[in-house]
Amino acid sequence: MRILPYDNHDTDPVVELITGIQIAEFGVATSAEKQPDLRDIPGYYQSGAGNFWLAFEGDELVGTIALKDAGDGVCALRKMFVRREYRGKERGVAAGLMQTLLDWAGERGVAEIYLGTVDVYHAAHRFYEKSGFTEVARHEVPASVPLMDVDVKYYCYRF
Repeated sequence: MRILPYDNHDTDPVVELITGIQIAEFGVATSAEKQPDLRDIPGYYQSGAGNFWLAFEGDELVGTIALKDAGDGVCALRKMFVRREYRGKERGVAAGLMQTLLDWAGERGVAEIYLGTVDVYHAAHRFYEKSGFTEVARHEVPASVPLMDVDVKYYCYRF
C-alpha cells in the first residue's frame, strides 16, 4: 500500500470511492453535488496545515483522508473512507491514513482536530476512539470547522 498526498490526480475515482461508500453502502442522504470540495481538492484542502491523502493498492484507489485547516491551530478531519475489502486491522489502510494525517498535523503545530460523522458508521466511531479521539457535544465544535448537514456525532483529537 502507498499513501500519497493528492497531486493533480483524477478526481473521478475519489468521488466514486467516497460517494459509493456514503450512498450505496451506508444509505447516507448526500450526493457528489453536495460535496464540491471533491472536485477542488487543492483549493479546499491543501492550504495552511491542510492536505488530502490517497491510499493505493497497486493502481487502485482504496482509501482517502483529508485535513482542512480551520484556523487558530484547529483543523477538521474529513473524507476518511476505505473501500470495504481493504478495511480492518490486518490491512492497515485506515491506520496508515490516520497516522499520516496525525504526523502531518503534529509537525505543523495543530492543537485540535475535530470531525463530524453520521450515526451509521459504527466501526468508524470505534476506530476514531482507538486513534485517540474523544466524543464531544456539537456545541464544543468551533464554528470554523466545516461539517455536513448529515453529521450527528462529533469527535476531537487534542495534541
